[in-house]
Amino acid sequence: MNLCQPTSPDTVANNHPIRVGKLDVTISVVRGGNINMQLRQKLRFLVTVGAAAGSLSLGLIAPTASGASSTTSTNSNTITFAELPGAAPNYIFPYLGCANFSVATLSQFQEMTYRPVYWFGTPGSAAVDYNISPAKAPVFSNGNKTITINMKGWKFADGQTVNAQSVMFYLNMYKADPTSYCGYNKGYGIPDQVASATGSGNTVTIKFTTSVNPGWILYNYLSELTPMPNTWDITAPGKTSTCATGAYGTAATDAACKAVEKYLDKQSSTMTNFPDALWTSGADGPWKLTAMDDLGNATFVPNKTYSGPVKAQKGIDFVKEEAFTTANAEETALRTGNITAGFVDPTVLTSNAPSPGKVGANWSAVSAKYNLATGFPWAFNYAPFNFSPKDPKHALVAQLYIRQALQEAVDQINIIDKVDKGYGVPIDSPLPPNAPTSVSGLPMRLEPVANPYPFNLKTAKALLTSHGWKLVGGVDTCEAPGTAASDCGAGIAKGATLSFSIVWASGTPSLDDTFNTELADWASIGIKFSHSTATFNTVIADCQTGTKFEICSWGGGWSYAPDYYPSGETLFAPGGGFNVGTYSNAIMTSDIKATTFGTANLKAYSTAAAQQLPVLYQPEATSTTEFLKTLSATKVNGFSGLAANPLQNFMPEYMFLK
Repeated sequence: MNLCQPTSPDTVANNHPIRVGKLDVTISVVRGGNINMQLRQKLRFLVTVGAAAGSLSLGLIAPTASGASSTTSTNSNTITFAELPGAAPNYIFPYLGCANFSVATLSQFQEMTYRPVYWFGTPGSAAVDYNISPAKAPVFSNGNKTITINMKGWKFADGQTVNAQSVMFYLNMYKADPTSYCGYNKGYGIPDQVASATGSGNTVTIKFTTSVNPGWILYNYLSELTPMPNTWDITAPGKTSTCATGAYGTAATDAACKAVEKYLDKQSSTMTNFPDALWTSGADGPWKLTAMDDLGNATFVPNKTYSGPVKAQKGIDFVKEEAFTTANAEETALRTGNITAGFVDPTVLTSNAPSPGKVGANWSAVSAKYNLATGFPWAFNYAPFNFSPKDPKHALVAQLYIRQALQEAVDQINIIDKVDKGYGVPIDSPLPPNAPTSVSGLPMRLEPVANPYPFNLKTAKALLTSHGWKLVGGVDTCEAPGTAASDCGAGIAKGATLSFSIVWASGTPSLDDTFNTELADWASIGIKFSHSTATFNTVIADCQTGTKFEICSWGGGWSYAPDYYPSGETLFAPGGGFNVGTYSNAIMTSDIKATTFGTANLKAYSTAAAQQLPVLYQPEATSTTEFLKTLSATKVNGFSGLAANPLQNFMPEYMFLK
């Protein structure tokens, strides 16, 4: 995803400064390209969900299944990080599907151990950082049809060099079975536009069938490539294969890779096996996993074979990620000082933020030991509509005016003020708050796109009445079936009711309060919902079935990572990797292609997305994170290691305890 887009494909811009939220970042742009960017949580897309930590995540940390913290007292040699409530990392293999594609699993777990070819998001920034990437900056040639990647020759934990073959292993698997990876978008980028890929020594060469936008490819596709060791090229213990060494795209390589993937996928879901020799052999990041239980409690130690420039700080022997089922349980651990870095749900704060991006008074129960911090995520919050024909309410959801009425009954300003205590920003489009003008084509502001459907219960109700709906027994009922302008719409029968089902992630009071507020406002205009809650991981899986709900929410929408350019091919194009609502609109698809294959900025696309309501936009809660006052950090690119990270990467190698 693009951090900035030069207006001409021939533009050269080195050290080009832009601002993300309140953060100044510097991006180097290679000749011939538009530079792109940002923050699950694509859910690796990273989709993190969160009302408390901002972005797709509900928070920074989580507890045990019983709700009691498993945390031990913090020591000067241990950094303890709270996982999202009910959202423990649950998959170890970095080639993963959408059910596991979360910030919790990717940005805050896997990437501590397995470094992608290019790293984005040092503390305080969302830009690409070649200094701590395993590869040098990509070289574009042949009219942007060829990319050359030169690896730096880092080492895996087993001693193997992180070289071209390590990258080809991933590319071969992607070519063999693209639909198993959540970042895959049919017809876009890698692998669908790749004519050939080869590797020799430390050099990978990728040739495309057509000229590509260099920034888009770098920020949305090269960003997702993760080198893999030969020890993973197996189909059973001791049974080696040829996925890593086979020629790209051949039938033999495809068959080998599918067999390897099948085996590794099976091994990837048993959490207690994550510290096994199989998985630790592939560690090329600054940390190495040594212990994990089936609740999600994980312990890391410094990786002695890590070749990058920023290693674990002196005196830090362990990093622990602690699991919690609810925000309340995690807050209990904060009260005792047993967590180094955690979060508070904004509902416990007694005073509002003085302004977006600024902190107010801290929670008195922890203020003696912790500092409160906040920041803007590179994300947008939403709840998907279910457009699947499998859903019996499909005809209702397909009507724009019904979606408009639902959106006009969402009082984002009130929710931010009363529920999130001012720690939030309204969301009216897929653009992140404060998206740079160079990306959006719009003025840089908290809401880049002017809201076409502001909160107004009166106009929302009138919209339904004007389309043939009448309140009967407390619920709007279709009295005028048909397709005329004053009728209910295609496929909607006489007597149909505006009654829907919704599910959201459990465990976070502010999320419960948000949806309870919306349910009450929807009911006031005759739209009734039955609701249920489930764990974060369960909701993500259920949202993709397209059979149970008309609206679902894992708690925070979408974090633009590890595809960092906030374009729409993943979320809203037919066949998009995380188009969980199966949305399709020809105009929006055309706008999306203009920003990916072409060099258009995101103005037309984001404006259409605001007007067409492919999703229900929700207020974006900004982080309310707690850091022990004894926690300190090195500085990177002028930013403290404790600066708000818009990509939500957990990077404890920059941190130490006084």
